Amino acid sequence: MNISVEAKLEAFKRLLNIMDDLRSQCPWDKKQTIHTLRNLTIEETYELADSITASDWQGIKEELGDVLLHMIFYSKIGEEQEQFSIADVLNAQCEKLIHRHPHIYGDVKVKDEEEVKKNWEQLKLKEGKTSVLQGVPQGLPAMIKAFRIQEKAAQVKFEWENTQQVWNKVEEEMMELKEVFTTPDYDKLRLEDEFGDLMFSMINLSRFIHVDPENALERTNKKFIHRFQYIEAKAKEQNRSLKEMTLEEMDVLWNEAKLQG
Repeated sequence: MNISVEAKLEAFKRLLNIMDDLRSQCPWDKKQTIHTLRNLTIEETYELADSITASDWQGIKEELGDVLLHMIFYSKIGEEQEQFSIADVLNAQCEKLIHRHPHIYGDVKVKDEEEVKKNWEQLKLKEGKTSVLQGVPQGLPAMIKAFRIQEKAAQVKFEWENTQQVWNKVEEEMMELKEVFTTPDYDKLRLEDEFGDLMFSMINLSRFIHVDPENALERTNKKFIHRFQYIEAKAKEQNRSLKEMTLEEMDVLWNEAKLQG
């Protein structure tokens, strides 16, 4: 696929013009603020994530359009509030990318992607960040936040040296969790702390074995849903409810579903 820059710019211009029309003429669009759009933007982002997980290219195209519309919507409101325009947003991003890629737009030499990421974090600190972790959004889901925290800490070499050390840490956290759980009248808050430590170490392991923990868990979620719904469908064929079935009967159907993939 070879689309000219002119065609891309024309499509972007068309969307900007439509946004202007909607903001001036549509009763719903005219009422929106940055705050009313917030939850909708989060929803659209998750819909995009779902399509990416499924490698659904048609879905990705559609959801990217929805996310892009939101970016333009915020920029339109920013322009109305005399804060910034879409041009300001794009130019600021261009300047940031140029500044953070001195190996492309300067004379810095890098040997691999890891060195690029380390330079990126150092440049962000020079831009005024007071902490390597400052750029991790507070509102991120906990699993993604843990992954990003660990990635950023690793860029300043706060990191295990090898995978075996991470495995050892996972086993250590598992034993600590089990120790608390098997203690009579255990403290529930401490149990939660130990469970969190185990999850954090598991996410760290995922980085070392090159597995995306969010994608991995979502694949398992989808697998469970498929197999559980198979059990429900089979129970319906037998005019039975799941409450009427024994665990053994459901387990037989579960294994049937597993054989189907």
